[in-house]
Amino acid sequence: MEEDYRAPSYDYDEFFVKSMSFLSISHNYLLLLLLAFLVFLYNFLEVHFLADLLTAFRGNPVLLTYNSSSQLYQSVVSKCRILHGRFFPTPWLSSPHLQTAFLSLVAESPHVTYERHMFYASDGGTIALDWLMSSDVKGASCTNDATRENDKAPILIVIPGLTSDSGSAYVKHLVDKMAKHGWNVVVSNHRGLGGISITSDCFYSAGWTEDLRKVIDHIHCQYPEAPLYAVGTSIGANILVKYLGEDGVNCLLAGAAAVCSPWDLLICDRFINRRLVQKLYDKCYKVMHNCMSPSLLF
Repeated sequence: MEEDYRAPSYDYDEFFVKSMSFLSISHNYLLLLLLAFLVFLYNFLEVHFLADLLTAFRGNPVLLTYNSSSQLYQSVVSKCRILHGRFFPTPWLSSPHLQTAFLSLVAESPHVTYERHMFYASDGGTIALDWLMSSDVKGASCTNDATRENDKAPILIVIPGLTSDSGSAYVKHLVDKMAKHGWNVVVSNHRGLGGISITSDCFYSAGWTEDLRKVIDHIHCQYPEAPLYAVGTSIGANILVKYLGEDGVNCLLAGAAAVCSPWDLLICDRFINRRLVQKLYDKCYKVMHNCMSPSLLF
């Protein structure tokens, strides 16, 4: 007796509806996860795009603290239009961290050539003085001959920030700009930076001004006819301002500018441990310093 076999029937419509329902739920979960990640990233990178959008990217006026009757204000600050305007943030770089990454990784920096002079401190420390010889940006080049002892052209001494040296992008932009105005420019690299080994038990810090003082004295002795100026950035600005305060009227500089100086280092220390992204920076600084010298312990 033969048994009639029939293949089981499937309700394909029901199967399709259930599958689509499952995919729809999964899709919603993925969208929620993506939204949560974007919110996390927005806060992690401290993006201010929405706040800027609400103000139509009009920016904020530059706030100045100054004495309007001072000679410095009348001769310098009052003539700097940029200081009396507004700060307009770049819409697609509405984050301090994106700005930092863009300058270091994406933005084009001048191709510069330095002539290195070594300066040896009395304690055995080694400081690399990199004199700008030539630079070239998009075909527009400028060339500085070797500075002569009787050269009266102004000399700009650049003091870089933490872990920065003459090869840093913002330093290249600064030295290139000043050289195009006819200045002689030298970058005073901190101990252990610029590819120079640490040759003493003393390292650089925001409170150590002796290296800068000796470098300025050295350059002044070499080029007594040239007026000396200095620009410090970040921790270099802190060192510069501290030096100016310590030497006062005995300072050999004709002028100086401090850019983004961390005036209160205690607040800076607290800030760098404030949030996860700042703690990440702290770890990166530690790695970079340990790469410079394995003998340094942090």
